[in-house]
Amino acid sequence: MTTITHDLEDWRKFAAARSKGTSDEACHALAWRLAAQEKPLGSLLEFGAGTGAFARGLHEMRLADSIICADIMARPMDLPEEIRWIQADLNFPLTELDGLFDTILSIEVIEHLENPRAVFREFRRLLRPGGRLILTTPNQESLRSLLALLGGRHFASFLGPSYPAHITALLEMDLVRVCHETGFSAPAFHYSNAGRIPKMTRFRWPSFLGGRFFSDNLALVARKTEK
Repeated sequence: MTTITHDLEDWRKFAAARSKGTSDEACHALAWRLAAQEKPLGSLLEFGAGTGAFARGLHEMRLADSIICADIMARPMDLPEEIRWIQADLNFPLTELDGLFDTILSIEVIEHLENPRAVFREFRRLLRPGGRLILTTPNQESLRSLLALLGGRHFASFLGPSYPAHITALLEMDLVRVCHETGFSAPAFHYSNAGRIPKMTRFRWPSFLGGRFFSDNLALVARKTEK
């Protein structure tokens, strides 16, 4: 197992670097689908922007009026200057951004953070009234993930090399409860409809299969409620 440094900031940067700031193509395809459905996106925060690839696409497609990215990693050199970058540990609040955003987009980030309820309260603080949250995370209820839990004692995206990048596994019911507790509407769930076959992860399920049992990733869309 990886040796843990006692410097928390260094440890979190190391964990973030293990993921290389990127996500699976199926995750991005799912996020693109939902962003297109939910447009106009207005003022947008990409919470956990990694290499900035998704933000660049949003900027090129003019899907958002303004874009701010936040990540523990440094600003990418080739990011358009119109996109503001905040380098910060996302386990802590982003200061001076209260109620600034119409949309928060967070692709494969919540599983990297220590306290999902605190993060969702932060989302609510950052959103304007009625603002929406689009969030993706590994799907713990796929056949592959459930079989990994039985055989390897953890979900598929939290085994071996996924640690310490992935530390927080959330089931759909967890996400429903977190939304309810932190002032969001009941979430609508969507699936990547792309999943690797257990023990043969170079291969994916046939394209006609999808949904909860055959998708490696899921997304939720929820809105900030009035109370």
